[in-house]
Amino acid sequence: MKLIDSHTHVQLKQFNPDRDEVIKRALEKEIWMVNVGTTRKDSQAAVDLCDAYPEGVFATIGQHPDEREVFDYDWYVKTGKHAKVVAIGECGLDYFRVEPHLFNEERERQIELFEQHIALAIELEKPLMVHCRDAFSDVKSVIKKQIADMPAEVPGILHFFTGTKEDAKTFLDFGFMFTFGGLITFNREFDEILRYIPKERILLETDAPFVAPEPYRGKRNEPSYVIEVARALAGVRKAPFEEVCKQTVQNAKSAFGIK
Repeated sequence: MKLIDSHTHVQLKQFNPDRDEVIKRALEKEIWMVNVGTTRKDSQAAVDLCDAYPEGVFATIGQHPDEREVFDYDWYVKTGKHAKVVAIGECGLDYFRVEPHLFNEERERQIELFEQHIALAIELEKPLMVHCRDAFSDVKSVIKKQIADMPAEVPGILHFFTGTKEDAKTFLDFGFMFTFGGLITFNREFDEILRYIPKERILLETDAPFVAPEPYRGKRNEPSYVIEVARALAGVRKAPFEEVCKQTVQNAKSAFGIK
């Protein structure tokens, strides 16, 4: 394959009209994808896509911190044993929309949910796909307590990284990898961190259908657009495009155990 979109959501309703065409468009360009679950229902949908496409389509299963459904641990254990489920998540902490008067209650709920995902990842020996928004201190604290028991080679992937150098260093010390998406094609605030993180720890993502890269801003994102993220990363790091493609594919295969 030429590229791997390490975090996308083609199972979501935005792709109902043309899902197969979107997937085939990516596969024809030698772009593989990891469809990331955010609820039990769309985690199952992501797994179903793995079964529909023998090559190039993988899944993660988990519950986004904003989602309030009951976390069915036993179902996730059973489903997580599927050979093409390559990580646990999207999980983590998101305090962005939490009302101040509900903060303590919501923080406690999200941390408990996150800890269940970590236990699941440890049991299944699979990496975490971590979402963190306005919550780096707590995410670091929760992971630090469990890191010794997490998969040693790549314990987790920090999705859509927007943290500081200090945050990056902590997660590098944990052994994590980092995904970057469409934002780096038009927002120069990430250039310094993109040069700071070692090339062996960077993955590419689209987060489709959200956050389309240039030149597709304002449109529905899709996995085939990950090539624009690769071009942007090559430009920031002043590295050959083909080298970026090769390195990020190697990184994704290592992170997810993809052969």
